[in-house]
Amino acid sequence: MQCDVQKDFQALLKVRPLPDAIIHLAWSGLPNYRDFFHIDINLPADLAFLKAAVEAGISQLVVAGTCLEYGMQYGPLAEEQATCPATPYGFAKDALRKALQALQNSHPFTLQWMRLFYMHGEGQNKNSLLAQLDRAIDEGQAVFNMSAGDQLRDYLPIEKVAENFVRVLETPACQGVINCCSGNPVSVRSLVEQRCKERNADIQLNRGCYPYPDYEPLAFWGVPKKLSGLLQS
Repeated sequence: MQCDVQKDFQALLKVRPLPDAIIHLAWSGLPNYRDFFHIDINLPADLAFLKAAVEAGISQLVVAGTCLEYGMQYGPLAEEQATCPATPYGFAKDALRKALQALQNSHPFTLQWMRLFYMHGEGQNKNSLLAQLDRAIDEGQAVFNMSAGDQLRDYLPIEKVAENFVRVLETPACQGVINCCSGNPVSVRSLVEQRCKERNADIQLNRGCYPYPDYEPLAFWGVPKKLSGLLQS
């Protein structure tokens, strides 16, 4: 892994001139949120690469975080709210953010931590909720198995997520933790029913077939204070 980081760093140094900014989205092994490799493999590798980039002269980092940094906290989640991750994935992301913030003390640079909530759209994991629903509809299945669907989540289409990243990249004065979310809680059931309506699909929803995930609270959503400020400016 260290060898891979060194190769990435060497490739970065060959770029002339160096870019002013890096958008860092890489993170392997998802969605296995509870696997320890997030801590002992991904965390040191990503920190080594980003540290090397900063030391090489990159002045702006836009890094993807996760709402799982908040852990089992309910309701609206603010950007300044304390984190309390309950999974190795959330812990590793939170530790990476804190390490980069500590690095700013010795190597000043702009850090924009884009804390992602729930995304959907082209390229999503084939085992994600809407991807499974679309596959069931395409295959003409009569029933779709799901949880009870009462969970409240914060969803954004991937196009909007990309738009937010570009907006933040172009506004380096907007720094620190940035909740990349809608700010609107939507139930899983409503999300599924809306997709069925969009697809004009007559498929029965077998609600309650699966239990709720035990690594996230029943109801939580983000407060996009900084993004809202950018949209109003």
